Amino acid sequence: MRTVYPIFRYPDPRAAIDWLCSAFGFQAHVVHETPDGSVAHAELVLDTGMIMLGGRADTAPRPADDDWSVYVAVPDVDAHCAQARAAGAEIIREPFDTDYGSRDYAARDLAGNVWSFGTYRP
Repeated sequence: MRTVYPIFRYPDPRAAIDWLCSAFGFQAHVVHETPDGSVAHAELVLDTGMIMLGGRADTAPRPADDDWSVYVAVPDVDAHCAQARAAGAEIIREPFDTDYGSRDYAARDLAGNVWSFGTYRP
């Protein structure tokens, strides 16, 4: 059972859903719409993980890049990085091997959020 659900806010949640599915391999689990058809809340899944997202104004504050990141375990870091790059993700740290046996990389999404991906599963 999941116990942690990172939440992201995007100026265009529908575009974010499409992009996150294309670039990072998420799948839309549920998308709740407002009466005007905009996205009120969405849940995306990847393997056993889930994130939630919704809208935000372009002027909403975001933490500095080094303040936080979400780590997502994936089975093939190099293939995942290639998929993200092909979808337009900004790769801010190319795939690398860690001292503790993981292979990781980091990317920025279309709203500037930093995501870390790797093979480490605590």
